[in-house]
Parts: sequence; structure tokens; C-alpha cells
Amino acid sequence: MSASTLRAAGMVTLVVAALLGSAYALGRSLVPDHPDRGTGVAASIHTPHYGDQPPSTEFPGPPGGGYGGPSPDASPSASDDARQPDDSEGPYGARTSTGSTRIALTFDDGPDPQWTPQVLALLKEYGVKATFCIVGENAESHPDLVRSIVADGHTICNHSWNHDISLGKRSPAAIRDDLLRTNDAIRAAAPDARIAYFRQPGGAWTYQVVSTCEDLGMTPLHWAVDPTDWQVPGAAKITQTVLAETRPGSIVLMHDAGGDRSGTVEALQRLLPELMHRFQLEALPTGTT
Repeated sequence: MSASTLRAAGMVTLVVAALLGSAYALGRSLVPDHPDRGTGVAASIHTPHYGDQPPSTEFPGPPGGGYGGPSPDASPSASDDARQPDDSEGPYGARTSTGSTRIALTFDDGPDPQWTPQVLALLKEYGVKATFCIVGENAESHPDLVRSIVADGHTICNHSWNHDISLGKRSPAAIRDDLLRTNDAIRAAAPDARIAYFRQPGGAWTYQVVSTCEDLGMTPLHWAVDPTDWQVPGAAKITQTVLAETRPGSIVLMHDAGGDRSGTVEALQRLLPELMHRFQLEALPTGTT
């Protein structure tokens, strides 16, 4: 085959290859791309946020932690809908205000032998009465601290036997047994203690738990200010949040147990004189319960 024939054949081959490539590119442009496959997990603005310490081996909580609203599985039933509150109340009508211009400091999850005495000492130093939401098994383990809380004139609140965030999903009988067991442990330490309030762990209120605690003569107690000290944000952040969000009538949520509460204790040293300058502080009234 001559050289000119070979060159001609090569040119034909190049032209054919170019035409085939153009045709392939045109065909691909006419086929829609496959959509990207996501993770299958969508973020939601309705993700619950709770008000106590995150899950731990001591106080198990919902997956992912966070506090301040109903439990993830606590879907309202027909009876729940009948009890849904207006905007001036907490979940299912739980109390969020003192009902006056005074404010109330509340401390959850104790008593704790390391942190509760420090909180009590600061409150005594400034002459402030507060409300302590007590876990039954901690009352049983530290009856001396329960007696100290009562002797100092603070209000007692039932906080369930072992900080059971899912308590509200149990049967009324099981809820009743849990609350009575906790009351018994508190009164075994301090027989004259008046227990006028119940605070659902995690703020995971349901109709069942509200109805049961009210049947036992206790007021469901929520909060208005949550500095999330269970996240250990540091004393400065706790102080900043409380001072920025507290208004006349606010119920403030803090913790004297359930983890490292050094930040809470340090924050109290700054908060107490400033809050006393701005407001009157009170222990929530117990009535005759």
C-alpha cells in the first residue's frame, strides 16, 4: 500500500473517531444525572431540647441528650390534647412562674455530697431560700443532706426515684408508685418535710404524669430560665444567661448534682448578689401539703 493511501486511511479513521466522540457526548447530555444520595437523615427544627444533664450511666436519658421539652416518644393522645396549655403555661399546664414579681431558684438532681453543701452554704451566706428537686435514691443515700435542706427552710420538690425521663410514658400506677417511693425516702430523712411540687426529669411531661402528681397533691413544676448548666458551659456563660433571661416571676433551673457542678457553684457566687439587687428571691410556697 502506498504512503498516500495510508495517509488517506489515517485521516478517515480520525474523522470517524471524532464523529463517534461527538455523538457520545451529545447522547450523555440528553440523559439526566442520577440524584445525589443523601444520608437519609434530615435535620428538624422540632428536635426536642431538654432541661437536665445529658444521658449518662447514672441518669440515662434520651438519645442525643438535650433538654427542655416533651420526650421524643411522648406523642399527645386525645386526652393529652385536652390538657395542652396556652402560651402562658408550661407543658400540660406545669408551673413556670412564681405568680408574683419574685423569682425562684431551683436546684435539680441532688442531694450530692460534694455540690449540695456548697450550694447550701452560699444560699445561707446571702439569706436566700430556694427549691430543691430531689431524686429519691439520692435522698435514700444522703438523708443528712435532705435534713440540712429542710432545716435551712428550703422548699422540697419530688424529682422521681432515679431521674427517669421516660416516667411519663409509664402507666398511672407505675408513676404513682415511683412518686410515692420518692416521697417516702424524703420523709424518712425529714419526716416533717412538705413536698408540694413534682418536676418531671428532662421536662418530659405527659398527661399521665401531670395527672398523677396532681392526684397526689403536688403541683407540676417546670421553669422559665434554663442556663443549661448540665452542659458545663462555665460560670461566665451560666451567669450571663441567667441575668439576661430572668424576669419578674421567673423560675430558674440549675443543678446541684448529676455531674461536675463547679461552674454552677462559681456562677452562684456572682449571681446571688446581682439577683438580690434586681429582684426578691423566694422558695416556692409549700402551703399545707
